[in-house]
Amino acid sequence: MDFTLSQRCTQWREAIRCFIDEVVIPREAAISVGGVDDALRIDLQQRAQAAGIWAPQACVEFGGGGFSFEEAAVLLEEAGRSLLGPLALNCAAPDEGNIHMLSAIATPEQKQRYLRPLVAGEVRSCFAMTEPAPGAGSDPAALRTTAASTGSGWVINGLKHLITGADGAAFAIVMAASPEAGGATMFLVDTSTRGFTITGHAQTIDTTMVGGHCEVSLDEVHVGRGAVLGEPGRGFAYAQVRLAPARLTHCMRWLGAARRAHEVASARSVQREVFGQPLAEHGMAQQMLADNEIELAAARAMLWQTCWGIAQGDRGSESSSRAKVFISEATSRIVDRSVQLCGGLGTSEEMAVGRIYADIRAFRIYDGASEVHRMSIGKRVARRVRAELALAQA
Repeated sequence: MDFTLSQRCTQWREAIRCFIDEVVIPREAAISVGGVDDALRIDLQQRAQAAGIWAPQACVEFGGGGFSFEEAAVLLEEAGRSLLGPLALNCAAPDEGNIHMLSAIATPEQKQRYLRPLVAGEVRSCFAMTEPAPGAGSDPAALRTTAASTGSGWVINGLKHLITGADGAAFAIVMAASPEAGGATMFLVDTSTRGFTITGHAQTIDTTMVGGHCEVSLDEVHVGRGAVLGEPGRGFAYAQVRLAPARLTHCMRWLGAARRAHEVASARSVQREVFGQPLAEHGMAQQMLADNEIELAAARAMLWQTCWGIAQGDRGSESSSRAKVFISEATSRIVDRSVQLCGGLGTSEEMAVGRIYADIRAFRIYDGASEVHRMSIGKRVARRVRAELALAQA
């Protein structure tokens, strides 16, 4: 494996670093003042486009940077140093995952209607799969939203919740059970469609997602045949096209955020004197700084190796689960130590680490909770061992 960066990737990394430091970080005060809205998004995105660092992960055909998945790991980490960075560069969830899936699955007509304006930053989108209990969450097979075929298309009924970015999104990718098609089906649904209604906002501890985390009602939502994304009945298979890479792009962005928290805490530990000497000279602080360095390096190595494997043709189902569990938990520990090193100010809005701490907590839940990934990995281990034992006994 050769992880040498191309000259173009290195240039973009430096340009993104400067943009985050000079343009994005100074705007972070807006998070605690009025939250993150479309006005802030549009302003930052226009600045990113002018800086020539737009949508590094998106295909060139539709206006993106066209970088490979391994290179995206470098660039999205750099963007993630600010919680507003991925939003500014149009590589934030849920749009980034939807861009990837539409690029892989959508028809030419769907790409022109949905993908092109999404890459351009003209619209936002959301991904509507999660439902209130007893509906789909960690177990997608519990899907209760239904889609029934009609003479001219489909009619969708159900309730979704915790749908990130739904308020203000131009369209949603909706997952619904379609028994007559033999499984679940994905639909492209314009949010202006009659029957598609945002009925509430969850009050969550994170505050940097434009459009919030919403409850969405789908009441007799009629869509045409052309609204099906991919083929009817293959929704769960298509979800894997999105979910494995999306797990890793979350890892990229949060690795950048954890790195930023460590940078802030490291500077604080050198400058802050306690008990007659800089905090960084105390053994307990040195251990936290060292553990942060170790886990940042380990997380990055696992991430790059996993991205390389996917680029070589690995489906990434198991490897992305391993990476998601380790990196989500390692970055959480890094940020937690950084808060501790910063002391009382680390819990305030005066420093970035407190906000990162609040926002990163959900990372261990969405795109598969750590426990669900561990269950999946454990089952795979048992299957492999049974197969090896059976082969040895044959």
